[in-house]
Amino acid sequence: MTALPTRKSEEWRYADLKAVEALWPPPPARLISIPAGQVREEVVRVTDGGIHDLRVELAPGARLALVILVQSGSYARVAVQARLKAGAHLDLGGILLGAGDATQEIVTDVRHDEPGADSRQRIRLVLDERATGNYLGRIAVARDAQQTDAEQSARALVLKRTATANLRPELEIFADDVKCAHGCTVGELDKAALFYLESRGIPRAEAQALLTRAFVADALSGLANSEALEVETGAWLGARA
Repeated sequence: MTALPTRKSEEWRYADLKAVEALWPPPPARLISIPAGQVREEVVRVTDGGIHDLRVELAPGARLALVILVQSGSYARVAVQARLKAGAHLDLGGILLGAGDATQEIVTDVRHDEPGADSRQRIRLVLDERATGNYLGRIAVARDAQQTDAEQSARALVLKRTATANLRPELEIFADDVKCAHGCTVGELDKAALFYLESRGIPRAEAQALLTRAFVADALSGLANSEALEVETGAWLGARA
């Protein structure tokens, strides 16, 4: 049996360890393997808590658009470990919607093993009440993975100041011919944008809902057909307005 994690492990630093103990050991990881040259879209929904491990393997030239939606009333964690071969492409969108007292987490470890692969990560957290939302993201570029193009963006929107967001992006680069970037922000709704919409006659609650939906929609841009997820997230966001 795998040992119960502690806060000494960086990837478990912000976890609710009491909840983790009750769920331990976690189920086996789910494998998403894309053969060379193939294209696929995957949506992973977590609505009932638990610990979920995903292993993503992209063969040379494979392309995957993966969206993770975490919306749970109890502790939930999704950890993604992805390995990219030459010329592979990963578009990873993550949406975490938190309310109540629950802690929810998205953890990513994207590894560029061979040259010419590219990855995009867009993680969006919306936190209400006393919820805690965590994102820990790592991009690792091997020494031989020249001409890697990797980007990581994590943003958290705190609807009430009683909520907590923890964001930690990380780059580990051993190649020298690469293009890598990461960034993270935590904040509230843009007051200037809110004022603009209200000045055009849009009620405050509706203006807040519009801005919040636009914030979340960015994580869905990798999908060819995102309408169902937009409706799903919109229902949750509408209830917060």
